[in-house]
Amino acid sequence: MNHFETRGRDIRSEAKRLVLDFLRSHPEGHPAGKGIRQAQISKLCGLDWGDYLNATSEQQQFWVVALLRELEAEGLVERVTPGGPWRVVDVK
Repeated sequence: MNHFETRGRDIRSEAKRLVLDFLRSHPEGHPAGKGIRQAQISKLCGLDWGDYLNATSEQQQFWVVALLRELEAEGLVERVTPGGPWRVVDVK
């Protein structure tokens, strides 16, 4: 793995920690909370760069979708409904 791939992996790992910490700290992101939509997660975590030609805020959310799906695969977050908001999983 080259230096840039390593840095990218580190950035992705830090972004996952950021989103997980955010969900854990927000009342709606708690296991019993109603959940937070991905657009809000993206913006409130500072992962939205704003609107640019061919890179609107909405399009940028796809990066956050992949991040949330990884956290979901790790059993750390869940979608409240199939098209709905996200929250942390109650770990017992």
